[in-house]
Amino acid sequence: MHTRAVSIHAFRRDDGNWDLEAELSDVKPHDLALQGGLRVAGDPVHHMHLRVTIDPAFCVIDALVVADRVAYPGYCESVMSDYRALIGLNLMKGFRRGLQERLGGVAGCTHVSELAQFLPTAAIQAMAGSKRAQREEEAAGRGARKPFQLDRCHAMRTDGEAVRLYYPKWFAAAPAEQPQPVVDGG
Repeated sequence: MHTRAVSIHAFRRDDGNWDLEAELSDVKPHDLALQGGLRVAGDPVHHMHLRVTIDPAFCVIDALVVADRVAYPGYCESVMSDYRALIGLNLMKGFRRGLQERLGGVAGCTHVSELAQFLPTAAIQAMAGSKRAQREEEAAGRGARKPFQLDRCHAMRTDGEAVRLYYPKWFAAAPAEQPQPVVDGG
């Protein structure tokens, strides 16, 4: 009854920065009568693009939204330029909270804000190879830093089996649970 498609393409720029181009579309397999007009089966109800440029430290240095199709033409588009408010946020440090503070609720577009929430993990995936090479070069010259992916998800818990197996240097067994005193209810 509905297809939402999201895609994000990442491009490394000649200036060392990165462009993340995110796209969202909502399509129905049947005609849909909206207050903003009829959507014929297969035509997008929503079709939006968000491009952010980030520096190598994951800071947003530019942002642009283009809406090809919206549910309420003439109204939805009026907030798209407000997404320049993403500039200055860091995808790795409080980005989702900053997104909500700056563009949550009536300050933004639900669909574009949902799309923006994919950006941090997409950036990590895009930059992983170059960041890994950079860390290896740094490690050769001085003490190695903890890999960025550790303690960011369940599988990469530093007290977990995957870290023990793949990153033994960074494995830290979970502290033993301390027995809790028994309190007599009487």
